[in-house]
Amino acid sequence: MDCQFSGARMAEEDTGQEKTEEATPRRLERAREEGQVARSRELSTAAILLAGSVALLVFGNALGSGLLGIGRDALRFDRRAIQDPDAMLLQLGSASAEALWMLAPVFILLLLAAVLGPAALGGWVFSTSALAPKFERLDPVRGLQRMFSVRSLVELLKAIAKVLLVGTITVLLLWTLRGELAAMAMQPLEPAIHHAVTMLGWSGLALSASTLLIAALDVPFQLFDHAQKLRMTMQQVRDELKESEGRPEVKSRIRQLQRQFARSRMMAAVPKADVVITNPTHYAVALRYDAGRAAAPMLLAKGSDLVALKIREIAEAHGVPVVSSPRLARAIWFTTEIEAEIPAGLYLAVAQVLAYVFHLRNHRRGRGSAPVLPDELPIPEGMDIPGGAARAG
Repeated sequence: MDCQFSGARMAEEDTGQEKTEEATPRRLERAREEGQVARSRELSTAAILLAGSVALLVFGNALGSGLLGIGRDALRFDRRAIQDPDAMLLQLGSASAEALWMLAPVFILLLLAAVLGPAALGGWVFSTSALAPKFERLDPVRGLQRMFSVRSLVELLKAIAKVLLVGTITVLLLWTLRGELAAMAMQPLEPAIHHAVTMLGWSGLALSASTLLIAALDVPFQLFDHAQKLRMTMQQVRDELKESEGRPEVKSRIRQLQRQFARSRMMAAVPKADVVITNPTHYAVALRYDAGRAAAPMLLAKGSDLVALKIREIAEAHGVPVVSSPRLARAIWFTTEIEAEIPAGLYLAVAQVLAYVFHLRNHRRGRGSAPVLPDELPIPEGMDIPGGAARAG
């Protein structure tokens, strides 16, 4: 799929269409899968220099003393060691291992900076696509275009700025520290080493600050340049939209969201119902009759099992009468769609239920005797089973 995408992208770029559209989320995702993310070499360089300077300031004195001790021990020989060539090799190996152990914290800090520096912009990405050969890079015309592009001009300006900035700060540091550098020649060896490590750490910190300034200018440019590279033509956007809509998981997600939206809207309509008729456990339908707007009662909501239970709960919470009539509930369920009027064959049965509900309301207000719903409602044969809609038609 990535190869098809890359080929299609090259073909569309050759059409000469102007890339005026921002990259879509899918385009950004594919570019990331191919290893195309914003990266700033200046930020990585600044992170490594900063980590090295901090390591010298934190571990420098201990490191200087340890290396000085290793040097003293390495130059201290007895008669047997001088006469045994193997002893010299063993001493060299021991000194090297001890030096590496002392340098380990510095190496760890540098390794962390080398890993986290690039990840700070664009995140961590592992892609084998970047290792694949790209024969378009062998095209001399494209090579000349890259050589005289805006990006090449920016890289040239950055290189000049780095040389000028770092060179200027280095000269200023050497001029400022000239007295201390000369005084170190008069100091004993160990204090001179500690002094040199400290000066080197602070000088590296100052140089790191200059590279951070360059990185602060380079990062926004890299983000802008990356966004420009991934811009799309209108045709690319349309093709990607068609492809996304055709994906089964996208269609499934759209249908799921549509069902959730329809169910939420249906449940919100239950409190407006005049009556909820139940099976009583498997089906529930909510009806409303507005004589001024519709010729027949309208189905506001219907559901089975858990959805039916939820409809009954909402109805009871909002004082909507719940009537148990299994055959009528099933007939409405099988013959009527949501927000549609009930079929003519159910008019009489629903009218008796609504009359029962209206009389029940009057009875609860202290007017009239308690109504009784007939045990058998007039429901045409076959409307309360699957396929009842065809019979209602």
